[in-house]
Amino acid sequence: MTGEDPVEGGPPQLKRQVGVGGAVVLGLGSIVGTGVFVSIGIAAGVIGPAVIAAIAVAAVVATCNGLSSAQLAANHPQSGGTYEYGHRWLVPWVGFVAGWMFLCAKSASAATAALGVIAYARRLGVGTDAIEDRWLALAVVLGTTLLVLFGLKRSNRINTVLVVSTVFTLLLFVTCGLGMAVSEASESLVPFWRPAEGTTSPAAFAEACALMFVAYTGYGRIATMGEEIEDPRRKIPRAMIATLVISMLLYITVAVVGVSAAGVEAFAITGSGAPAPLEQAAGRFGGAGLAWVVAGGAVLAMLGVLLNLVLGLSRVALAMGRRGDLPSQLAKLDARGESPTVAVVAVGVLIAAMAALGDVRTTWSFSAFAVLVYYSLTNLAALRLSKEERLYPAWISVLGLVACGFLAFWVDREVWMTGLGVMAGGLVLRPIIRSVYSRS
Repeated sequence: MTGEDPVEGGPPQLKRQVGVGGAVVLGLGSIVGTGVFVSIGIAAGVIGPAVIAAIAVAAVVATCNGLSSAQLAANHPQSGGTYEYGHRWLVPWVGFVAGWMFLCAKSASAATAALGVIAYARRLGVGTDAIEDRWLALAVVLGTTLLVLFGLKRSNRINTVLVVSTVFTLLLFVTCGLGMAVSEASESLVPFWRPAEGTTSPAAFAEACALMFVAYTGYGRIATMGEEIEDPRRKIPRAMIATLVISMLLYITVAVVGVSAAGVEAFAITGSGAPAPLEQAAGRFGGAGLAWVVAGGAVLAMLGVLLNLVLGLSRVALAMGRRGDLPSQLAKLDARGESPTVAVVAVGVLIAAMAALGDVRTTWSFSAFAVLVYYSLTNLAALRLSKEERLYPAWISVLGLVACGFLAFWVDREVWMTGLGVMAGGLVLRPIIRSVYSRS
């Protein structure tokens, strides 16, 4: 085991105040939102009805990564996730790459959520065509950032309401579409493999799996907040596994019913911008009333995702500030010891910058590449656990490492090349930042 842990006995620690139930709600609040209301549409535009199979494959990969994350977090319950694990079980620069890519990946996911909020809000008649989606999304990011600054407890209460409303919306969607799904499945799901123009089925399927994998990675929210979870060795694994199981069931059920009942055309996002695929599907088989309810539920769900991402990203920025890999001001907590104020503001600015792109396909694809790199390093760190530290067989981490490394390079070529450039830029900036903000 390499690297030292400068956190213990050092800077102030966040309070442990989250139990298993609260951790599951936090995880679901990060998962069940953009993934189901937007990313299914993006993946359906790549591979057609086979998006259902892509969801299942992505769930298997996410499970491997979730178990690796769970045992790492149980042994080292500090804010920062794989950034901290890289320092503890690998080498510092690998930990930096993990933290850097996490910030990039989840900022892109958060930007997608903000754009998704606006897309569905427009279906409710909110907003005006005179203002572009990107500018309205910036306002949403600003409002969410301010909410997080009020403190964790208040944010958790709001998050619980958002999660409950989201699950209710999805169950209503499934219930209303089940009858038509049964009668129309033979037509809607045939042919099952419909790759986008200019792609082959294997390549398109690999890309769809990569895009859907991102939809599950909100469970990492639990690991990044390990410092705030009670009895972490026992409760973190339980919370992660429960979160993954619930989200898998919801995703697969919604995709099967939605694609079967409304047809893949209602789901597919093939152009730029921020469409609202689930609302369109609901309108086809449930009328305007169901479409309105789904749009409202989607807005609340993605607000919940954005809320949780701002929280999680700020904790990674906090950890990187503590070690000097980012400006040390990011490690400062508020007077209550509940929120890293400067870090929250910083990630809000980063998310806003990505939302300004205004294209969900671009932001989500970039997030896919960056988060797959991040979880490759998570699995690599898990392979360094000792026999006493390990909670699950090593082959789980091996499978997760190979799958993440393989899928990362099946997103658009321009996206993964940009991602490699961002990674290289971070490695160049790291020694500069450390020399300026080094601590005695």
